[in-house]
Amino acid sequence: MRIDIVSVMPELLTSPFQHSIMKRAQEKGLLTVVVHNLRDYGLGKHAQLDDYQYGGGAGMVMMAEPIANCIDDLKKERKYDQVIYMTPDGDRLDQAQCNHLSLFKNLIILCGHYKGIDERIREHYITKEISIGDYVLSGGELAAAVLVDALGRLLPGVLNDETSALFDSFQDNLLAPPVYTRPAEFRGWPVPEVLLSGNFKAIEDWRMEKSIERTKARRPKLLKSDES
Repeated sequence: MRIDIVSVMPELLTSPFQHSIMKRAQEKGLLTVVVHNLRDYGLGKHAQLDDYQYGGGAGMVMMAEPIANCIDDLKKERKYDQVIYMTPDGDRLDQAQCNHLSLFKNLIILCGHYKGIDERIREHYITKEISIGDYVLSGGELAAAVLVDALGRLLPGVLNDETSALFDSFQDNLLAPPVYTRPAEFRGWPVPEVLLSGNFKAIEDWRMEKSIERTKARRPKLLKSDES
């Protein structure tokens, strides 16, 4: 998978992809993340990227021309499956959406800033709008990093145990069950006996039961959406 990220502040995306799972995914050639500085497409001697809103109002708006020129250049090099805009009023990101997007080959992610982007870009270039939650960040870079991480770990071969991602929270609309490691007893707090039994069927049943219990207690709406 290749993901091109278009950003006003590319330096914010230096660290997230240089460590841990995302670093290994790129070293294995399973994921390519390229960050493009939108300032390279800025207008005039000051490389302008934003301007005042028509009709007045607080906050600057990212101009259409630099964004369009950048995306046009990227599209000359390859075909993209989706052009994604990270925005608080987009579709809420969830595991099902991540699973779907992880099947694509080439994605563009546009990071917003200021008051947002000229609506004409949303109408004519953006194919999908995604939000990571009902709150506002200073820019779309952190949201883009969240999306890339969520997608990258789903790619076959990225995780050492390829089945691991299948048992993450939110797969099958369930939260993950409790997990334990050594020692078997810590400060008088024992690991549940079933996990030490070696009975894999009983362990599987216990984990499913605990997943359902935890989901009912913490995120009951997930179970309701599964029933609908």
